[in-house]
Amino acid sequence: MLANFLEKSKPINFIVYFGLFFCFFMITIFSNLLTGNFTWLKALENTSFLGLFLIVFFFYNFIVSKNKLTFDHSYAFFLFILTSILFIPKLLAVNTLITLIIYLLFLRKIYSLRSHKKVIQKLFDSGFWLGILFILNPFSLIFLILIYTSILLRKKVSFHTLLTPIIGFISPLIIYFAYLFWYDSGEEFKQLFIFNNINSVFIYAKDTTLWIFGTVLLLTISSIFLKSPKALSVNNSFKKSWIILILNSIIAVVFALMINNKNGSEIVFLMIPASIIIANGFEVIEKMIVKNILSGLLLIGTILTFFLVII
Repeated sequence: MLANFLEKSKPINFIVYFGLFFCFFMITIFSNLLTGNFTWLKALENTSFLGLFLIVFFFYNFIVSKNKLTFDHSYAFFLFILTSILFIPKLLAVNTLITLIIYLLFLRKIYSLRSHKKVIQKLFDSGFWLGILFILNPFSLIFLILIYTSILLRKKVSFHTLLTPIIGFISPLIIYFAYLFWYDSGEEFKQLFIFNNINSVFIYAKDTTLWIFGTVLLLTISSIFLKSPKALSVNNSFKKSWIILILNSIIAVVFALMINNKNGSEIVFLMIPASIIIANGFEVIEKMIVKNILSGLLLIGTILTFFLVII
């Protein structure tokens, strides 16, 4: 049964999941090529996106496994793959995938603070990656809350730890400003600090994004209520990671609602922490038949949504 397969965390699981993603990815590519003007250059460009997706999946799995955010199973990766499938058409842009990779690099440093090794370096790197995210999308500044919450939760408060993320954050901004100043484009730098153009959230109602968004939020909230009593009852490293995961999800929702040029792809920013939370919700369920039904419904729902609505 599906749940028995998901309970394992072996290389074959991830090969199967990526194979599933690859099938839907190729269907999307061929559909785009058939409906548009076919050129070999365009075909090669679209296929090259697969390499960027591989990097996204690698960093996601690294964050989950390295920081022990779930038990030894593959529910989180399975859920993240399903969401990625639903957003393939919206993620087929170099800027979007690069931004997602940088976001994962930022989260990698945040969750790795569970270890006491190289704390200052991790804080500098987290600020540095957030600075690059800020250049790509100024509303990502809201994730600065995540850095300082992690510092407080991990009890690493000192003058150096509080100052280091700021230094890391402004480092790419200085480089970016120097570049724009050299080409006499200083006005572009000022635009980074203007936050008065927030698009309506009703743009999500134009396609399936609203339903996907709602389903992810419902499953996330349900999993938080299921897992939190157990996770918060023990004062260990996972308790702090659990709080950070919840805060990460809240900030990701606010970020998705605030940003300009919404197209639905920003929901994947929420799905990174949300898929881990939902996977922890699956851990609490004791009856295997319930796990089979839920995971089966999610898989079938993804396939039906993809073919009936997205393609």
